[in-house]
Amino acid sequence: MTKQHERRRFSTYALPTLENQIKVQMDELGNKSSRLLALAVERMEITNVMEYEAIAKEKLPKMFYDYYASGAEDEWTLQENREAFSRILFRPRILIDVSKIDMAATVLGFKISMPIMIAPTAMQKMAHPDGEYATARAASAAGTIMVYKDRNVVEQLVRRAEKAGFKAIALTVDTPRLGRREADIKNRFTLPPFLTLKNFEGLNLGKMDKTDDSGLASYVAGQIDRSLSWKDVLWLQSITSLPILVKGVLTAEDASLAIQNGAAGIIVSNHGARQLDYVPATITALEEVVKSAQGRVPVFLDGGVRRGTDVFKALALGASGVFIGRPVVFSLAAEGEVGVRKVLQMLRDEFELTMALSGCVSLKDITRNHIITPSDRKYMSSRL
Repeated sequence: MTKQHERRRFSTYALPTLENQIKVQMDELGNKSSRLLALAVERMEITNVMEYEAIAKEKLPKMFYDYYASGAEDEWTLQENREAFSRILFRPRILIDVSKIDMAATVLGFKISMPIMIAPTAMQKMAHPDGEYATARAASAAGTIMVYKDRNVVEQLVRRAEKAGFKAIALTVDTPRLGRREADIKNRFTLPPFLTLKNFEGLNLGKMDKTDDSGLASYVAGQIDRSLSWKDVLWLQSITSLPILVKGVLTAEDASLAIQNGAAGIIVSNHGARQLDYVPATITALEEVVKSAQGRVPVFLDGGVRRGTDVFKALALGASGVFIGRPVVFSLAAEGEVGVRKVLQMLRDEFELTMALSGCVSLKDITRNHIITPSDRKYMSSRL
């Protein structure tokens, strides 16, 4: 067995156990239709966010599941996004009155009930017919925008976002080219015929070639701008008054440049480990970015968050909040809007419990002193 296979076998994703549980339920029900799969899910007590992935894997066509679940190349970073959280330990405080816990957070001037938000995630209708509508009903959905060669298209999208009442724009900056996602290559992934890129409908796209799979998808993929640079962040600011979050920062140098170029916030992200393999887990890169930001703008994190304990660890390292992506699409596939609501509630409950057991009654009480990272342990060992 290779080391890579060992990592997957002992991954913190609890897929094999729950997959077996689903199969047992399906065998008892007699077959594997979608209706009976739903009954099997109802029979089970879903106790954590990760269990939804096993249900989604059973329910979705392989091509769709792999699109959501896979990472780039060897998928080392995909695994590391989770495993890096497990290497951070707690330093809980005791004998503190935690009878009232306040999890409210403020993001770009807007108060939200907890520092857990939904990441920009494409193609949600592959998971469920209601797609983004169900997600939006379950929580205030976040919007994102890619920068394309056709600046006219970007400007139209920005105007549409402003008109729709969006409060900020998340600019994804880590995709000058798409990463090598071997699962998609093996599956020969194309957009299913019932799916369109809704944000681009009604826009003046100019001439667009028709292809056998999806002319619109081919157009969008072909328009990713490989010359994207910091000057484009300035250009985007020139066409909108909305605050801009730069998503895809992993280093202190880029955090500093983002702030210099007017970013209102930073999202530490490795694109769900779907771009460049062997980059650090986002929780590993977070502290470096936070130190570089020096409190000038809020810093957020996405990637690998599956537990309320993960949320606490990110905040202890300086994040103002976290975003979740895959848990949303997997729960959406399993139970639609209800599933997304359950995921958000599970994370909320776990986060509240972690705060209480750590002796924190509000977000400002969560500090670096509440955790021990691998670098802390190395430093402590060197002093012994």
